[in-house]
Amino acid sequence: MTTKTYLIFGISKGLGKFITLNLPSPNDTVFGVSRTQPDYLSPKTNIRWIKTDLADPKISSEIIKKTIENAPIDYLIYNVGIWEADAFSTEYNFEKSSISEITNIINTNVTSCIVNIQSVLNNLKLSKNAKVILIGSTWGLDNHKGNEVAFSASKFALRGIVHSLRESLRIYKIGVSVINLGYLATEFDNFEDMESVIDKSQGMLIPLQDVTNSLRFIISTSNATCVKEIDMPAMSDKNV
Repeated sequence: MTTKTYLIFGISKGLGKFITLNLPSPNDTVFGVSRTQPDYLSPKTNIRWIKTDLADPKISSEIIKKTIENAPIDYLIYNVGIWEADAFSTEYNFEKSSISEITNIINTNVTSCIVNIQSVLNNLKLSKNAKVILIGSTWGLDNHKGNEVAFSASKFALRGIVHSLRESLRIYKIGVSVINLGYLATEFDNFEDMESVIDKSQGMLIPLQDVTNSLRFIISTSNATCVKEIDMPAMSDKNV
């Protein structure tokens, strides 16, 4: 069996945790990036945890590159997204967003994404069918109904990164994709049955299994294909 190497960002909880536990095969190698240590690591795990804070793009990229060294990377998944205080609620007020909050969101969601991809390009080139997959949001789509300014701007930016990076990496046959997700069922247990999640959330939340299925589709495609964007709101989500 051919083994693969993953570089997954944001693995400590939520979607990142679910992806890390469910997408790679047991024999694959996973470099997992997060600020806090995941609660599911063990000595027998195939996951090599990289502790770093993506709010500092330069330092985080240096730490990650030093850990990975010259290992080939088959799949890079940038699953990172922080947002404003009181985001997604009636309490959110753009006028109260501080410069430090806005800067932190852009550094973590956008600048660190660009810098970290750039730092491991040579690792991606070593793979015969490398994929770069950014986890975006429906807040980055035209005419969405959210009003979180910095978060929305950062998710629009991911789409720009994908479209431009595809042109830059076309010569190396590295696929670049973004999945624009709506509200996720992250509050449910990692092992909860998908039908149970759908029933309890009344179709308002995307089961995490559906996200991993979309990732499986992207990484299953050949290097003759580039999946540019996948938009995935929940069926009952009226934000878009």
